[in-house]
Amino acid sequence: MNKRVAILISGSGSNMVALAQSMQGDHPARVCLVLSNDTQAGGLVKAQAMGIPTAVVDHRAFKGDRTAFEAELLKPLQAARPDLVALAGFMRVLSADFVAQFEGRMLNIHPSLLPKYKGLNTHARAIEAGDAEAGCTVHEVTAALDDGPILGQARVPILPGDTPERLAARILPLEHQLYPMVLRRVALGEGGLITLP
Repeated sequence: MNKRVAILISGSGSNMVALAQSMQGDHPARVCLVLSNDTQAGGLVKAQAMGIPTAVVDHRAFKGDRTAFEAELLKPLQAARPDLVALAGFMRVLSADFVAQFEGRMLNIHPSLLPKYKGLNTHARAIEAGDAEAGCTVHEVTAALDDGPILGQARVPILPGDTPERLAARILPLEHQLYPMVLRRVALGEGGLITLP
């Protein structure tokens, strides 16, 4: 029996596409829903083109009331009955109560080598700090922001003259490799840390 995976997005959905494309053949999971907080998210169109059910709960309609937004967000999620929830560029901070409902079953990909640079502007912060390398991390989601157990990391060197945009462009293809690898392992119930390259 394949695991059911709901993917939450806010933007173009490139990681969502990488995850969905990986879940074919003998893969132990399948996408059951792509859910966004933004009606204009480009990933919704991509998901629909792939035949994946989609839903939108626009956070702007709740005017900063996170409790009400999350209550509404839960409705399509619960209806889809996911075994796993994958955050893929979902740009809303989720409350501890929301996360607790998917404890041990929610993953996120973050564009830094956690525990460094939680939050936003990670590439710029790595460059400004003079770091030799940067990368991305797949981790289990817990109540604390970008703080759960690390399941996978990919690294790239920071080159002379790098800008945040150039660095992000080099890291993104690694995100598209790493996240599907980690998701497959989690869906199989396997442990261990995946590192790239």
